[in-house]
Amino acid sequence: MAIRVVIVGAAGRMGLVASRCLEADPRFEVVGRVGRVEAPGIETDLVACLDREKPDVLLELTTGRTAGQHALEALARGIRVVIGATGLSSGELDEIEKASASSAAFLVPNFAVGAVLMMHFAGLAAAWLPDAEIIELHHEKKVDAPSGTAMRTAQIIQESRTSDAMKLGEPLLKAEGARGAVISEVPVHSVRLRGMLAHQEVLFGGQGEVLTIRHDSLDRSSFEAGICLACEKVLQMSGLVVGLESVMF
Repeated sequence: MAIRVVIVGAAGRMGLVASRCLEADPRFEVVGRVGRVEAPGIETDLVACLDREKPDVLLELTTGRTAGQHALEALARGIRVVIGATGLSSGELDEIEKASASSAAFLVPNFAVGAVLMMHFAGLAAAWLPDAEIIELHHEKKVDAPSGTAMRTAQIIQESRTSDAMKLGEPLLKAEGARGAVISEVPVHSVRLRGMLAHQEVLFGGQGEVLTIRHDSLDRSSFEAGICLACEKVLQMSGLVVGLESVMF
């Protein structure tokens, strides 16, 4: 029997990619599409859609401003949730974790398989090269910064370090923010620029050497395999699970 999926944020760029790849995969049936503005094939009332269709999975692809409430609406109905939105607050994540105790919520900062491998390799490198910085580059319409991928990468680096990063002296900042934000003791720099999609470099420094790990999503089709994988694997989960790496390694 096909996995029944409702997509919220269906009219957005990621929503269109999700619709395309899920419809092309016989494992899934897209039974509802929800967006901010009513249009052919798109409805605006998520609650009505969930109550009518009773899907197996809600695929949440909006923004951090609305994703938390959408996820809670689904979890309250026993519907499993895949959350592709970033920018959720710690309080919202706590609520989602509590609500998913009898269901499942799968938070996926990045659906690109290559990006997950990049984060995994960064964790391996951090065990040997604890000094690291992250540069994440996205299109101009991405409003949250740093990206969820960068924040997750920083967390993985910190968890993987077997020794402390070098302590730097107090910087002389000629402009506020020049050294980026510090996430999990890793400096993170965000770029927002037309012509880009989703890119990240992780730089590791050691004595006489520099290691660079970089991933580039050049087209949103790079997210398709991860979307399908997440919508399948969330049925086997319980509670709140973070990161596509949890079902890849």
